[in-house]
Amino acid sequence: MSSPNVYGGTITKQIKRLGASCDWSRERFTLDEQLSRAVVEAFVRLHDKGLIYQGSYMVNWSPNLQTAVSDLEVEYSEEPGTLYHIKYRVAGGSRDDYLTIATTRPETLFGDVAVAVNPKDDRYAKYIGRQAIVPMTYGRHVPIISDKYVDMEFGTGVLKISPGHDHNDYLLARKLGLPILNVMNKDGTLNEVAGLFCGLDRFEARKKLWSDLEETGLAVKKEPHTSRVPRSQRGGEIIEPLVSKQWFVSMEPLAEKALQAVEKGQLTIVPERFEKIYNHWLSNIKDWCISRQLWWGHRIPVWYIAGEDSEEVYVVARNADEALQKAQEQYGKNVEIYQDPDVLDTWFSSALWPFSTLGWPDVSAEDFNRFYPTTMLETGHDILFFWVARMVMMGIEFTGTVPFSYVYLHGLIRDSQGRKMSKTLGNVIDPIDTIGEFGTDALRFTLALGTAGQDLNLSTERLTANKAFTNKLWNAGKFVLQNLPNQSDISAWEAISAYKFDREEALLRLPLPECWVVSKLHLLIDAVTASYDKFFFGDVGRETYDFFWGDFADWYIETSKARLYHKGSHSIASVAQAVLLYVFDNILRLLHPFMPFVTEELWQALPNRKEALMVSPWPRTSLPRQIHSIKKYENLQTLTRAIRNARAEYSVEPVKRISASIVASSDVIDYISKEKEVIALLSRLDLDHVHFTESPPGDANQSVHLVAGEGLEAYLPLADMVDISAELQRLSKRLSKMQTEYDGLVSRLNSPKFVEKAPEDVVRGVREKAEEAKEKITLTKNRLAFLQSTVLVSE
Repeated sequence: MSSPNVYGGTITKQIKRLGASCDWSRERFTLDEQLSRAVVEAFVRLHDKGLIYQGSYMVNWSPNLQTAVSDLEVEYSEEPGTLYHIKYRVAGGSRDDYLTIATTRPETLFGDVAVAVNPKDDRYAKYIGRQAIVPMTYGRHVPIISDKYVDMEFGTGVLKISPGHDHNDYLLARKLGLPILNVMNKDGTLNEVAGLFCGLDRFEARKKLWSDLEETGLAVKKEPHTSRVPRSQRGGEIIEPLVSKQWFVSMEPLAEKALQAVEKGQLTIVPERFEKIYNHWLSNIKDWCISRQLWWGHRIPVWYIAGEDSEEVYVVARNADEALQKAQEQYGKNVEIYQDPDVLDTWFSSALWPFSTLGWPDVSAEDFNRFYPTTMLETGHDILFFWVARMVMMGIEFTGTVPFSYVYLHGLIRDSQGRKMSKTLGNVIDPIDTIGEFGTDALRFTLALGTAGQDLNLSTERLTANKAFTNKLWNAGKFVLQNLPNQSDISAWEAISAYKFDREEALLRLPLPECWVVSKLHLLIDAVTASYDKFFFGDVGRETYDFFWGDFADWYIETSKARLYHKGSHSIASVAQAVLLYVFDNILRLLHPFMPFVTEELWQALPNRKEALMVSPWPRTSLPRQIHSIKKYENLQTLTRAIRNARAEYSVEPVKRISASIVASSDVIDYISKEKEVIALLSRLDLDHVHFTESPPGDANQSVHLVAGEGLEAYLPLADMVDISAELQRLSKRLSKMQTEYDGLVSRLNSPKFVEKAPEDVVRGVREKAEEAKEKITLTKNRLAFLQSTVLVSE
């Protein structure tokens, strides 16, 4: 039985090792129990080392969820708002003696503890050291101070300092020794410090306060202003900076080791550009608020002493019994304790994932010793800080070892227009529906082709193309299977098994097409293996795709038909069968990581498969290849393409076989002529009328002359291809029609009214059409002249 996903993956074997049965509920309980033990152990060890502490500091607060939110879970967006200009009267001055302060959050003025100006701002130098009266607070005075932090260019150059509700103000207040005043409840309503505004929602209070300021003459003006608004990733509501008592992890000692891991080469981040981002974040890291006021998650393993007024009296323990024992040792036998109601940030337990699931803190556990550390972590670049960096820090801290040697960061999946998927836009692509329509393998292959670290715009066009690729692979498999000998034909299978493509001498004995495709395969294996080693997965997919479709399916499978359907010796068919099986086998191995289902199905259908594809060995690298044979077959391909193009140009019916004279030097003829049947099959030539010669044929003037490459030409008798008389009439009519269209375009371009009044892009479009029509007329005239000359010669 396969179990559902637990913490990101089905790990039935691992859970069995932990002593669980295959019953899902038991698996879940056992794994959760293991993770809980690891989380508690990590918290206790960090606390004992002085790396976890409790304190009242500025955090990001979610009023809707009523919990602290990590800095990394706050998204900033540029949003239209309002800048409010408010009068702060100067104490002891006249009625007209005031400072004007510009703020986007007037409701926080109840928490003002000072007014600041820049010491270099001459406009306000005379007020420094005096007192300002905070509006709507019954005359509460705050000092007017100077600090270079104040931006003279923003607003009026005067800053209200509300350290209880602004991160920058909080840091400034701590530096200057100013008090912290909180005016907000946990639900986003104003508290008793706000006086008459107590109980009002923060945004309601903003509107009412501005109205009251206008009535009292303290409102100067308000103007539109775009500002960076912090929103919660979880709920989308605007985050409130708030001073709150929370648990924190000291990050600098942990970050230093994580930085050294990259510096010393113990950890490699792919793509490399993310290494700079990783280093910058860890070099400027802040302490991590790990406590959350939620009802789900791992409880913080801290117990407070009942009856004590201060929550600073507590014990840290691995369980309630240990906590009670510690409390009794310190505070007496009759002590009562209660556990901290907060839970840990989800990312705290996630940071322990590489080893917490493997039996840690029992470092003698079988799984821990076998699987930790691992080689590579693959994940999205958007959680480089949420998860990856934290796993590295915790791994080094608790095991002394980096949890993985490589981090491969892939891009995010966006819609076809490059937009982030959201329910609001209605552009969410459901993977289950996508799999139902296109198949799992097509979806996997599409996603895997995305460039490392680059976001992927997922479109139905990409999926449709890769579904077609899956179908092509399936049909190629059917062709290979249908053309293999019956398994009861022992002699035929012995003949196939006799071919050893991993030896140079065996490769040299192969006919040209077979030597070409096997050599190309060996080159592909080398290239793909090197790309896998470098984590260039997109390159792997594209290179394998191109070889399978472009070389194997389009060329060799078609070429093999000349062998398989040959009426002569069985050995000719045998070599094609051996090559088809060998090449297709290796293609399945290379594609299996991308397309596991269709490749496994095809592999199991092949004869003599004794094990599953997923556990079969990777194709050998540094296999022999014949570069000369590749170049020779490419000459054959070029010749075939030239003949095919000529047939298409003269609209020769697909079923019609035509004659050809192939002219080349003696060494080229030597190998080209041996593949006469292949050329005839691929180019639809009349096999009995394909001639190889070192000089042009006698009827060269009545033939279409093709130059396939240096030293390789072909002459196709025109009479074999078209009815010359009918073709002359058709081209003459076509030329007349094209000339009329061209004259019309030229006439428009010669009209001053059109050129001057029509939009520039319209004029440019007409000019491009005229140039294209002129080129077509020239080509048609040349062909007419050629046909007319052929008629004259024949007469």
